[in-house]
Amino acid sequence: MNNITLGIMCGLAFGIIDVLIMIPLKYENNRKRNEAMSAAFIERFMIGFLIPNVDLGIHPVLTGLLLGVSLSVPSAIITRAYAPIIGIGIVGSVIFGFIVKAVLI
Repeated sequence: MNNITLGIMCGLAFGIIDVLIMIPLKYENNRKRNEAMSAAFIERFMIGFLIPNVDLGIHPVLTGLLLGVSLSVPSAIITRAYAPIIGIGIVGSVIFGFIVKAVLI
C-alpha cells in the first residue's frame, strides 16, 4: 500500500469517527451543527492524511503526535474546548502513527 492510499484511508476513518463523536452534542441551530461537523471532518481528515505522507525523520508516532496537536490547537482556541479537541487529536494521531509504522515501515 502506498502513502497516499493509506493517508486517504486514515483521513476518512479519523474524520468519520470524529463526526460520529459529535452527533450527540447540542448546537444553536442546524447551520452551526453542519458547519462544526464539516470543519471537524476536514481537520481530522487532514491529520489522518498527512501522518503517512510527512516524513520528518522521526518515529511515525511522534510525527502523528506533532501533527495532531499542531492542527488541533487552532480549533481548540476558537471553540475554547481545549481538552476534547486536543485530546481526540492526540489519541487519533498516535493510533494512526502506529498504523503507519505497522503498514509502511
